[in-house]
Amino acid sequence: MGNRVTINKEVNVPELFFRSQGEVQGELRSYPRRMEFEGRDYTFMDGLRYLVHKGQQLIQVFDMTDGNRDYRLWFDTAAKSWTLVDMTR
Repeated sequence: MGNRVTINKEVNVPELFFRSQGEVQGELRSYPRRMEFEGRDYTFMDGLRYLVHKGQQLIQVFDMTDGNRDYRLWFDTAAKSWTLVDMTR
């Protein structure tokens, strides 16, 4: 894909999808399905999820793709806010 561009702006994620994870029967993980950023909608096809501890804070990091570009989003579990960290151009 292209070069990564740092964004670090809060975005709206109005839609999630759920996927079965691990070997535990019925265990589901949520992923962003759609993101709204600067007046545009982005729909994701697939992605990966990581958990990161930032001090006492738990951050969920998502590396997502829409098939053309890659996006890295953070979900702050305490503030319940989404940040678009970077994306490819």
